[in-house]
Amino acid sequence: MTKMPMQTPFGAVYFRKSNPPREDWERDYGVAAEDGLNVFRHWFMWSAIERRPGFYDWEEYDRQMDLAAEHGIKTIIAELTHTVPDWAYRKYAHARQMRADGTELPATMGVSAATGGFAPNGGGAGSLTMNCPEVKAAAGAFLTALAERYKGHPGLLGYDVWNECNYSPAVDYNPYTKAAFRVWLREKYGDLDTLAKAWYRYSYADWDDIEPPCQIAPYPECLDWLAFKRENYYGQMQFRIDTIRAVDSDCLIAAHGVAGAIPDMASRGSDDWLAASKVEVYGYTFIHARKGNQSWRSFYAADLNRAAARGKPFWHAERQGGPLWMQPQVVGRDKEDARVAEPEDIRLWSLTSFAGGARGMMNLRYRPLLDGPLFGAFGSYGMDGSRTPRSDMASEIAKWTNAPEQKPLMVAKPVRGEIGILVAPETQAWDYLLSQEGNYDTYQAAMWGAYRGFFDNGIQADWVHIDDIDAYDALYFPYPIMLTSENAKKLAGWVKAGGTLVSEACPGYFGDRGKVGTVQPNNGLDTVFGVREDEVEFMPDIGDRIRFSLDGVSTTGGGFLQSYVVTDGRELARFADARIAMVENTFGAGRALLVGTHPSVGYYRDQSDAGKRYFARCFAFTGKRPHTVSSNPAVQVRLHEGMDGRYLWIVNPTRDTQSGMIRDGHGEALHAGVRHWASRDADLDQGHFSVPARDALIVRLA
Repeated sequence: MTKMPMQTPFGAVYFRKSNPPREDWERDYGVAAEDGLNVFRHWFMWSAIERRPGFYDWEEYDRQMDLAAEHGIKTIIAELTHTVPDWAYRKYAHARQMRADGTELPATMGVSAATGGFAPNGGGAGSLTMNCPEVKAAAGAFLTALAERYKGHPGLLGYDVWNECNYSPAVDYNPYTKAAFRVWLREKYGDLDTLAKAWYRYSYADWDDIEPPCQIAPYPECLDWLAFKRENYYGQMQFRIDTIRAVDSDCLIAAHGVAGAIPDMASRGSDDWLAASKVEVYGYTFIHARKGNQSWRSFYAADLNRAAARGKPFWHAERQGGPLWMQPQVVGRDKEDARVAEPEDIRLWSLTSFAGGARGMMNLRYRPLLDGPLFGAFGSYGMDGSRTPRSDMASEIAKWTNAPEQKPLMVAKPVRGEIGILVAPETQAWDYLLSQEGNYDTYQAAMWGAYRGFFDNGIQADWVHIDDIDAYDALYFPYPIMLTSENAKKLAGWVKAGGTLVSEACPGYFGDRGKVGTVQPNNGLDTVFGVREDEVEFMPDIGDRIRFSLDGVSTTGGGFLQSYVVTDGRELARFADARIAMVENTFGAGRALLVGTHPSVGYYRDQSDAGKRYFARCFAFTGKRPHTVSSNPAVQVRLHEGMDGRYLWIVNPTRDTQSGMIRDGHGEALHAGVRHWASRDADLDQGHFSVPARDALIVRLA
């Protein structure tokens, strides 16, 4: 891994200022080193370090760095310039980030650190806007002092420059940000007349007349506001990187998100692709107590980050290691649904992330906090820092990943998925605006439903950004309601050159600036699919009533309904009322399949046999073979490829031993060569496998 002195970084988040107690630090570092942990991440909080203007209290942070060096542990410094000193909150009161109604973001206590200086906003400088030159200079001075102090320290590995990359959808309407927005608009449109035509606002007499939109609604001005916020906040991320790099050009630069691009890329700025493009190592927070303990969710998070990293190394930057008490995400859920983490859960979650391609792991607490609302949460070690069965399990995995005999396995990477799920950012942005009034979750249901539809069929579906489609020969587009003319042309060209596309209803229905095309499918996509629209119905609240018959099987749709008149294509299925529902077509050297509803939404809701069969049918349309075929759908199988061969990961997320037969896509039984991870009862022999509960079998194939 780039700039990594260890084979596999495996560790935890440790110091949060108020925790752990100072008298335990040296002992904890010693235990961590004995247990095979080789990296810690600490929050270096601006609010806790620059206690008065220009006065930096480094003493406790110095001790962390020195202890790390003494015990052979490397440190990721998580810069937290979004924790604002109280003096700065007062001094720069004019720069407080604002909501649309003019209310200012407050300075609050932290949830994940019982320390002041936080705000309900993960972006910029927290409660203050970095569009204010004074705030930007103050934050930059802190970052410069931080980098100067620890440059070359033997305990330093690098910097995490944005914790859980995202920002609040409610901000920022501060005058400094409004001014920056106007500059952005001037650069995009050039003059007020051009802007007026684009926005349908015809009475601007001066650039100062322009206000950011206060409503979340499907208008061009709202698209521009979302695009500006994304560029603005990620520009601030780049500023942090550049400031640190100006002092230390050698250290590692990392960041981590929340695997949130689906569905929060537009609303909260969780653009994992953009964030990963700026750093050397990317990562993700994924906490099963908050997200759900289903296997598909675990693989989704790893697969999304692997896609976003685009070949760069990535790690599971925050993995749960203990319970979560009294938080809204767990209310009403079963105890076994990750509310109380067990050693077997830690094993399963860790191995699943590695199966998805992660090559690093951090527990989001070494030991739990002793104060604040997250008391007792997430730590694999005890409240007093003592070892537990959970920490013993983490230690076993840490040592295993760094054993010399595992090096070829850790160097190997997941093979490319048999099919890609297409991600077009404008589609999500428009749905966010379009669905706000009715509070619809159609986009989320469609994207996750499609992923799960292939997942449940044992097919590895990769998340594919529309900029990356040339790397794939088969794509599934779950919710294609908006495409720019440029991206519609790109997609059509990809099919014409030989790609196979399966699309759900209304491809590119809304075009540039959200304008509906008078010919549907829009922007020339009618020729790609060989159809014209017959009728369309936008009733996602009753979309579960949509049915179409595919090969004689009634299948549930969802979301929207679009029926067709065939031009060049061939009819494959009809809705229950006899309107044409599905058409296939040959376009150039490629093929396209269009279904006039959103079966992905239906499958997300009900996981029916008919829905599962639909996704198998779509995969068959591509003419491709699966990487592997398992007789037991309870396990998930991933294939990795390295310099010395192929590696098979069989993951059993259930609470029972699972067995079955596994073959490659040609029907040949798979045989184990070297066993890399195999519990006593795990085996693969002549294609017959057995994997214990909440465990995995990892072998190099013979």
